[in-house]
Amino acid sequence: MPEQIPRPRALMPLWLAAIVAAASGWLMDLAYPDAAVWILAFPATALLLLALIGRRAGGALLVGLLHGLVFYLLLVSWTARYLGPIPWLALAGLEALMTAVALIPITLAYRWMPRAFPGAFARLLALPAVVAALWVGRELVVGALPYGGFPWARLGMTQAASPLATLSSWLGLSGLSFVMVFVVAALIESVRMRLWRRPVRVLLPLAAVVLLFVVPAFPTSATGTLRVGAVQGNGPTGYFDERPPYSIIDAQTDATRPLYGEDIDLLVWPEGSVDGDPFQNANLARRMTLVANRADAPLLANAATERDGEYFNTSMLWLQDGTAEQAHDKRHPVPFGEYVPDRAFYNAIVPDLIGLIQREYTPGTNPPVMDVDGVLVGLAICFDVIYDDVIREGLNDGAEVLILQTNNADFRGTDENLQQLAFARMRAIETGRSVVNISTVGTSQIMRADGSAVAFLDADEAGAMLEDVELRSGLTAGVVLGPWVQQLLLWGGPVALLFGWWRARRRA
Repeated sequence: MPEQIPRPRALMPLWLAAIVAAASGWLMDLAYPDAAVWILAFPATALLLLALIGRRAGGALLVGLLHGLVFYLLLVSWTARYLGPIPWLALAGLEALMTAVALIPITLAYRWMPRAFPGAFARLLALPAVVAALWVGRELVVGALPYGGFPWARLGMTQAASPLATLSSWLGLSGLSFVMVFVVAALIESVRMRLWRRPVRVLLPLAAVVLLFVVPAFPTSATGTLRVGAVQGNGPTGYFDERPPYSIIDAQTDATRPLYGEDIDLLVWPEGSVDGDPFQNANLARRMTLVANRADAPLLANAATERDGEYFNTSMLWLQDGTAEQAHDKRHPVPFGEYVPDRAFYNAIVPDLIGLIQREYTPGTNPPVMDVDGVLVGLAICFDVIYDDVIREGLNDGAEVLILQTNNADFRGTDENLQQLAFARMRAIETGRSVVNISTVGTSQIMRADGSAVAFLDADEAGAMLEDVELRSGLTAGVVLGPWVQQLLLWGGPVALLFGWWRARRRA
């Protein structure tokens, strides 16, 4: 690093920064469900930034690693529910290491930007903007790599129950993350510059912060309703559950019976709601046709299917005549859950675990949208809810409601289903669409476009929901501008950082 660029003094010794970083990771986990104390995302972010200010690259790496380890070990502890500690430690360790490396540019921003742009205006606006952009860039990179990534821990996702959630309908989830970090970084600089001595300068940013909490959601238009029956069978759908023949479809059928005779436009079953491939198992096909006829509605079900030697996680719209011409295959199969990348390599390391995953799912290519008697329904299967491309594609194809099918059976008794439910709620708010989130074992909910619950089923109980689900049209600014905001932040942060480095050298 060029010696002529002075490094600001660290705000705390490295040993204290390590403790603060670990505390930041703990607080950040509490901002997510089950605790879901959304306000804690702000002090958690502040503590991490304070621990990074003035650090060298090695110190920043240690700080980031400790933050990431505590945070991810707590957040995704549900991965150890059935498979033991190895997958949990591997996922948390990898995410923590990638986070640590990606936090180093934030430390460099605190080193270079004040030297390049020393004025008060730049300290309060330019520096926080670069820091926030680099934070979002880190989220995008860590969420995309390796093997398609795992964007489970985006900062904006903590705000599902917060008044700030409506900002996602204007800026997208990444834009919401940017605003949160920007506000925290600006407040830190306000304190470091002792702006409390000049009350007028303090009141303006505080007023801006207050206004963020009263931003209304971007408007979409109501276009009617779709009467949806959604069924949580609570059957033996876990990977290690004992499964007598047809036990899963039996559980789903039993829980569906109270809906027979009701007025239904669409009957929805969750991911993994059928024991096998109904396109190849005539008995399963007959049972699904019988259910669709008794409900007098098309059945949106899900099963593992096989075509041309490849396996897919498939949702199909099963009609009363026993046909299913519309289908959608899961776009992002879960690595080490639904397929094994580089199988030979990992099999040599943990053969017992890798041997459990016999079936290799192929990523789908068909659109995540279906036409239900003229109503376009957007789909996302299980963890696809966290991938922006799937949600955005369905909306761009005209989806008026989102249906999210999932199977949480392998994570019973953990926070996983509540975290996924919060992500579904954020999707409702971001997109301005009603959401039907239906699980095999819970927790299932039907939500309005503002994220509030219309109906719900608790975990570990069988039941059915029947509601007139509001349909809406029009794309929110968050959906339209979200991809552009992401690209701007992903590339704008590093470009601004390099420009700051160049300008700081010239000013030295």
